[in-house]
Amino acid sequence: MLGWALTFLVVALVAGVLGFGGVASASAGIAQVLFFLFLILFAVTLVMRVLRR
Repeated sequence: MLGWALTFLVVALVAGVLGFGGVASASAGIAQVLFFLFLILFAVTLVMRVLRR
């Protein structure tokens, strides 16, 4: 999931440099959502691992 977020971030950066504002905005939004989803799942996994011990 983190890989997908980085991919969308790169697409957003390239689109922004080339002047495609709509594509850059959409890609940056998707990258942001995926990154925060990754952080939430990572935190849940850490909590579950601590509670298992």
